[in-house]
Amino acid sequence: MSNRRFSAGSLPALMLSAALALPPFLLPAAVALPPLIPQAAAQAGAHQPGPGPGQSQTVNINAADAETISQALAGVGHSRARAIVEYRDEFGPFFSVDDLLEVKGIGPSIVAKNRDRITLE
Repeated sequence: MSNRRFSAGSLPALMLSAALALPPFLLPAAVALPPLIPQAAAQAGAHQPGPGPGQSQTVNINAADAETISQALAGVGHSRARAIVEYRDEFGPFFSVDDLLEVKGIGPSIVAKNRDRITLE
């Protein structure tokens, strides 16, 4: 995969100049920028995480069973889903998505990946 090249007067080159706090005449005649990450990922065939076949778009963590939770949430297998249900049974319903951080095995990255899939009602 080759880098994208922009002439010194092009908008991307001027934006780079501004970001680096350099006057445009100090940039080389042609500026090579790395490929855009989403474009590179798409060309490499990278898979974006998301609900797979048979998985729900959203899940009510205050009502769903462990099987439903594990199918709907990325990075949450059967063990973590059971921990969510056990926590809910012991301490009552979740009042915010961030309450999931109190469950053993659920960290900020799992909450962030699934924030838009989780409902509380």
